[in-house]
Amino acid sequence: MKDRKFIIFDLDGTLSDPGEGIIGSLILALRHFGIEGDPNLLRTFIGPPLKESFEKHFSFSETQVDEAIRLYRQYFEEHGLHKNHVYPGIPELLSDLTKAGKTLAIATTKADFFAHKTLEYLNIAKYFQKDLVFGAYLDGRRTDKAELIAAVLERLGGTPQDKVMVGDRKYDIVGAKVNGLDVIAVTYGYGTREELEALEPTAMVNSVQALRELLLG
Repeated sequence: MKDRKFIIFDLDGTLSDPGEGIIGSLILALRHFGIEGDPNLLRTFIGPPLKESFEKHFSFSETQVDEAIRLYRQYFEEHGLHKNHVYPGIPELLSDLTKAGKTLAIATTKADFFAHKTLEYLNIAKYFQKDLVFGAYLDGRRTDKAELIAAVLERLGGTPQDKVMVGDRKYDIVGAKVNGLDVIAVTYGYGTREELEALEPTAMVNSVQALRELLLG
């Protein structure tokens, strides 16, 4: 993989651990509906689109989903955004990839607005051109991972052969494969090993150090 010129990263669970902030914001949003959210269940919300998760786990109507997402974003901006920690070794990896001439991009189902704010808060925004950070729209559009990756590829140009996707959930693997990309699954994030192995990623790594070795040699 060290020959790839363009590295597309997922954000949550791949570059940083956002669990405390996301789960806390979900708990506060669910209390509005009289639901005491189970933190273990709410961990599974990290990765897929929020709309999909609220519908799947709580059978919310469209109106309820819209209100839940509004409340979640309100709490997340006020409290949850700053309860996020970059994984040890990630800043150094991003720096060294940049020094090696790689172009780095982001494809995340996190709302675009929050993706940029998160990168700034984590002090890693400097490794990504602003026009290469792709998140969902606040109005609910562009939440599918394959669509997000396709948008990155359109911006980058060229062919899939000089690019690779890095992510921690099945959505990253599926989205990459739909777009003809090789994909590296990381097991230190929020996807289970079983979830990742079932979709047969191009490679799988258990640590940031192993990811470094794969991308830089």
